Amino acid sequence: MEDEVVLLDFWPSSFAMRVKIALGEKGIKYKCKQEDLFNKSPLLLEMNPIHKKIPVLIHNGKPISESLIILQYIDQVWNHKSPLLPSDPYQRSQALFWADYIDKKIYGIGRRVWMGKEDQEEAKEELMQCLKTLERELGDKLYFGGQNIGVVDVALVPFTTWFYSYETCGNFSIEAGCPKLVAWAKRCKENYRSVSEALPHPIQIYEYVMELKKRLGLV
Repeated sequence: MEDEVVLLDFWPSSFAMRVKIALGEKGIKYKCKQEDLFNKSPLLLEMNPIHKKIPVLIHNGKPISESLIILQYIDQVWNHKSPLLPSDPYQRSQALFWADYIDKKIYGIGRRVWMGKEDQEEAKEELMQCLKTLERELGDKLYFGGQNIGVVDVALVPFTTWFYSYETCGNFSIEAGCPKLVAWAKRCKENYRSVSEALPHPIQIYEYVMELKKRLGLV
């Protein structure tokens, strides 16, 4: 009997993009159900009653929430190809550390940049410091995972499709400060179909951001 895999998604969400990349790398067929986060579906509220957020992966009727936990679940359940996490316990701990770092930093700081409130300049500096830290960790490797993408790449690359929105709303250049990181993002999209298919065009994200700013009364 074939697995039934459903993803509760919201297309601009970097966290949901992570799951789509992982499923794509593993070659898993799944159904994608778009959510309206201003009008959450009964299914979402049932499947994730604690946080009431996407993404939620529903595997044979059982829900898994929180994108990094979902990535680990996917890697363990479908371990036949494209490992996302190293088998070595120490290397695995380091990969999870950096994935957690991305989780705790990029979304919140990036949101402060595109919202354009009084702390925008401070947020821009914080964002660039975080990205420079990640660029140092990447070093001269092709990917954070080494020769192939791993969990850190999957955790970070969805945010790169938001870079244009950060830069346009904040009037600065990420590439000027982090050229290696921008080159890495391009490499991920060019060399991995799972990445290019999961990431919306940066202009689509920007249009969504402008609509959201209007909805929130920020423009």
